[in-house]
Amino acid sequence: MSYKRYPEEFKIEAVKQVTDRGYKISEVAERLGVTTKSLNDWIKKYGDTGSQHQTISQQQEELRRLKAELRRVTEERDILKEAAAYFASESRKDTRS
Repeated sequence: MSYKRYPEEFKIEAVKQVTDRGYKISEVAERLGVTTKSLNDWIKKYGDTGSQHQTISQQQEELRRLKAELRRVTEERDILKEAAAYFASESRKDTRS
């Protein structure tokens, strides 16, 4: 028995019909003329892109938050350095008098 090979774009679009648009696997498989087993295999292979996208978005948000926190902490450090230098110079003036 020979089997038909489908392009990757076809498989991804079939998976999107199930994962993104909410169609039943059996409906999509019948409409596209593929077996439900093939469609299930494609879902396992290509269907995780939605959660990958969500993970990437969460990572980008975390990166943005961490950059903002780093900027704030760096500013605080710089202010403290200036204050320490100021008080050190004031302290030296007091001991010389």
